[in-house]
Amino acid sequence: MKKAAIIFSFILAIMLAGCSPGGGSPGSGGEELKPVTVMLDWVPNTNHTGLYVALDKGWYEEEGLQVDIVQPTQGGTTQLVATGKAEFGVGYQEDVTQARATGVPVVSIAAVLQHNTSGFAAKKEEGITRPRDMEGKRYGGWGSPTEEAVLKAVVEADGGDPGKVEIINIGTADFFTAIERDVDFAWIYYGWTGVEAELRGLEINFLELRKLDPALDYYTPVLITSEKLIREESALVEKFMRATARGYEFAITEPEEAGRILLKYAPELDEKLVLASQKYLSPRYRDDASCWGEQKEEVWDRYARWMYERGLLPKMIDPASAFTNRFLPE
Repeated sequence: MKKAAIIFSFILAIMLAGCSPGGGSPGSGGEELKPVTVMLDWVPNTNHTGLYVALDKGWYEEEGLQVDIVQPTQGGTTQLVATGKAEFGVGYQEDVTQARATGVPVVSIAAVLQHNTSGFAAKKEEGITRPRDMEGKRYGGWGSPTEEAVLKAVVEADGGDPGKVEIINIGTADFFTAIERDVDFAWIYYGWTGVEAELRGLEINFLELRKLDPALDYYTPVLITSEKLIREESALVEKFMRATARGYEFAITEPEEAGRILLKYAPELDEKLVLASQKYLSPRYRDDASCWGEQKEEVWDRYARWMYERGLLPKMIDPASAFTNRFLPE
């Protein structure tokens, strides 16, 4: 009877263990994986490749994490990360700066790209080769006060009159459709839309923002988390960043394989575009930084002051509190 009781207790313990709360899955060593949500800023694209590489290679699991990469929902990635609805997210320096100026406790923990690859693009025949050429043209935007401020600043700096630029809100309309039908130029990320223009054989003039004003060479995109997670679960942030950095470092050295991994998780994307975009972006992930993800206070300070001086922030932020390099692997 004693032996039977021991066996029964052992079986019962196994059954209870299998029903224990936590929601994780067993890791390679048998331990429960910690569920973690990463919220993107948009649909999957080559800005996100390192995340998918780390997922596909099992590097998150090696760190004891069960990572779920999701697309943004109503409410916005920055707000959802700040309130703990997602542990990590993909954001922009602009959003983080605005959030911190209004008391939203988010922090940038890595720069996905070292330099801003966005700018204004138009078909070559429009003749927009410098900002003042935008006079008399129709600009297609998404209705952001920041975008209007950028447009105004670069046109004025070039001796033009921004009041002569017609601004049309096209929301999330496709760039190629919009410039054929509704507008003359728009703001694009060259690493995706510019590369697609090349593949289509469409000649465009591209005015890169960072070459128009040094303050506009800000970090976009960035990886973000909440102050609360950093304060209460710093080990989790370290684990996530260790695996994520491996993913981006792999994408730097192996762009084609990394691109195919992205396609595995987002098969709806155009294969030629993904592989060409990946080839363009991979060397730009780290660029002139000492390591992938590194951020500089001067970049945060310069852009925050630019925004504050144009009335885009209710108050100036402390740039040093908006980001951290603490979790980048040495």
